[in-house]
Amino acid sequence: MSITRDADVLGGEPRIDGTRVGVRHVAARVVDGGQSPAHVADQLDLLLAQVYETLSYYYANIESMREFERANDDAFDRVRGSSLKPKEPVK
Repeated sequence: MSITRDADVLGGEPRIDGTRVGVRHVAARVVDGGQSPAHVADQLDLLLAQVYETLSYYYANIESMREFERANDDAFDRVRGSSLKPKEPVK
């Protein structure tokens, strides 16, 4: 098991090797969502050891993970700001 990065998968964000499950995805469920590691492993079809290894990587690289989160938030804000808005109804 290991954490890997590939520019063609998840935009280069760290993920569990052999999957499309990102480190931030696991951390969001366990750290932010309060789900147990066992529940996350079951829901994402992972080994419990993979979840713990992912969380270890997350905490060992917390600043990098926060930078990915900021970049992701900025990208969503740009898309949200440039997306088409529905016309207001004519009164």
